[in-house]
Amino acid sequence: MAAINPYLTFNGTCEAAFNFYKSVFGGEFPYIGKFKDMPPSEDGKNCGPEQGELIMHVSLMIGDTVLMGSDAPGDYGDQLIVGNNFSVSINTDSREEADRIFNGLSAGGTVTMPMENTFWGAYFGMFTDKFGIHWMVNFDENPAK
Repeated sequence: MAAINPYLTFNGTCEAAFNFYKSVFGGEFPYIGKFKDMPPSEDGKNCGPEQGELIMHVSLMIGDTVLMGSDAPGDYGDQLIVGNNFSVSINTDSREEADRIFNGLSAGGTVTMPMENTFWGAYFGMFTDKFGIHWMVNFDENPAK
């Protein structure tokens, strides 16, 4: 079966964002690399010092999912609109876990729907974190079989 793993792109805040996510979810980064770690291109050039500290790739295991990310270097970063066309949805095993994740990730962000019981039988909430990423947290009280 194929797996879907979200890949988030930031404009210089990837390392701070992933350290924040790690503080909520726990775990370690299997890999974190910066643009300065790349070998020079065929023309012998490397990225500039201002871009060298940006994250080229990072990954964090969350359950069976790998959350991945990078910074958009140079002109790409100037064109980036972070997080406005998708949400990362987290399904939890308990109301307590839903509250812990919601409260942790929404700290410093904007809550658009607090955690509450919904008409479709879930305990659910939405927010935008302090890095501009949209999140949904869900606990199914009576999951479909």
